[in-house]
Amino acid sequence: MARDKNRSSHAHGMSTARTLLIVAVLCLVAIGLLMVYSTTSVVLAGAGKSPFSDVGNQAAFAVIGIVAAIVIWRVIPYGAWAGSFTWIVWGVGIVLLFLTWIAGTEVNGAKRWLYIGPLGMQPSELIKIALLLMAIRIMNDMRQGNIEVRAAIVQALLLILLPVVFLYLTQSDLGTTLICVVGIFAVMWIGGISGKWLLGIGALLFIAAAYAIFGTGFRSGRLVYLDPWGDGQNGYGTGYNIIRSYYALSEGGLFGVGIGNSHEKFDYLFASESDFIFAVIGEETGLVGALVVVTLFLLVLYAGLKISEGAPDELGAMIAGGFAIMLVFQAFLNIGCTIGVFPTTGKPLPFISSGGTSIVASLLMVGLILSVERASEMPDSHERVRQEFRVHRGGAGGGAQWQDRGGRSDQWRRR
Repeated sequence: MARDKNRSSHAHGMSTARTLLIVAVLCLVAIGLLMVYSTTSVVLAGAGKSPFSDVGNQAAFAVIGIVAAIVIWRVIPYGAWAGSFTWIVWGVGIVLLFLTWIAGTEVNGAKRWLYIGPLGMQPSELIKIALLLMAIRIMNDMRQGNIEVRAAIVQALLLILLPVVFLYLTQSDLGTTLICVVGIFAVMWIGGISGKWLLGIGALLFIAAAYAIFGTGFRSGRLVYLDPWGDGQNGYGTGYNIIRSYYALSEGGLFGVGIGNSHEKFDYLFASESDFIFAVIGEETGLVGALVVVTLFLLVLYAGLKISEGAPDELGAMIAGGFAIMLVFQAFLNIGCTIGVFPTTGKPLPFISSGGTSIVASLLMVGLILSVERASEMPDSHERVRQEFRVHRGGAGGGAQWQDRGGRSDQWRRR
């Protein structure tokens, strides 16, 4: 009786998390379409084009992303990502990475765009998914005892670290590199890597990030966000866009100037439809509207972590938690750049910024999270997991030691 009650409570909690996630994401997509139209329509009409062309393209990519997310959610079991599916996605990502290096188009000083005929895409948005899936596969293989720790480290260096370094060097994309690192760090945390290892890895990453920022002139120049008026050109140099973002946010006040009434989006604020769209949201909807967007992203994080907590196994937990943290970290990285907390990284605001690759990639992550929730709804899923393990007393330390049916130990996490 108590077990049935616990199952019912668990199912209700997972259903609530799923509903929160779907509603929050759909609200963010709707806000994105509204703001893309607001930031682009007048300029397009002034150029003699349809004011709906940009928002129409964004809506089309949103539909593609939603359909793809539903397929991942309802058709592909999340367990497939522990095997060949991940290798396929990783291989496609690596090919796109090399194609961007060889034949990519440089925009604003960085070669991050790849054009295939009239279709343009930003492969880094998809590569981060491939790299996180590979990190999850390696962690899962190590957790299951399929590979030794040493082999896992070698695979991580070859299959994750090298592509990340290559991405950073060839695309000068510190933002995506940082997002990938945070996602992988989240997977290691959820996967049970000990705190000492995490602290050591974190220290190395901090040193690498400091070198990346201060070791390159144009990146260290981004630190002007600390004092944008002191950029050497009285705010008309590298500090210009951050100042315009401040103006937009301050003009919005509490309730904003109204949808469509932004002043800064008219050739004052650079990338107002993409990287700095949050500033336009703040100007047109005020502090209240900006907080609504922040709250929606917090709901995405909460729902993703709840699904991770209730996942049938650690593979599901790493998928749901890793992608939820990666997705929301990118959102707050973008918002932080807009409000002057972080230096400008050029990363889009998930679900909201104009850009087909960005919205499709963001929705694919949601599909992956939901696929874990769907598996959690299956009857007796927890009973099935419990039967796969047994706990016994004893061992060198006299403590509890988890083993699977093959007798493989899981005490490496406690060393």
